[in-house]
Amino acid sequence: MVRPKPITFDKVKTVADNRRVRFDYFVEDTIEAGLALSGTEVKALRAGEATIKESYAEVRDGQVWLVNANIPEYSHGNRLNHEPRRPRKLLLHAREIEKLLGAVERKGMTLVPLSVYFNRTGRAKVELALAKGKQTVDKRNTIKDRDWKRDKARLLRDKG
Repeated sequence: MVRPKPITFDKVKTVADNRRVRFDYFVEDTIEAGLALSGTEVKALRAGEATIKESYAEVRDGQVWLVNANIPEYSHGNRLNHEPRRPRKLLLHAREIEKLLGAVERKGMTLVPLSVYFNRTGRAKVELALAKGKQTVDKRNTIKDRDWKRDKARLLRDKG
């Protein structure tokens, strides 16, 4: 019998967050993917060094790749240290890859990473978002809603 997947991801230690994604995109769906890393990359991630601000994922030759994610070289690494901005393979099931490929090709959506983290078993994972880009008008509405929520909370706090 197949064990049901958890609704929320089991994040124990978050290494990198991309908070700008929710402002720039409408997030439709999130998927957890494993990362294929070398030894010094894992050590650099455990030290908390990674940035995914300008990164994205793409489907190439039936595989998903994380492009432009920066994991800096490990400080105690030797001549076998890794390349900081190399494309990294994401580990997904074939059915998930087909679903992502269909959404990207047909609906014009984008794959962007939301966070890089370690789960309870110590594996490095990426939370991928299937997202659609926002227009400038939508971004202004997001700012307006956020400001109104902040003002409303301030008013309720002062009156109460």
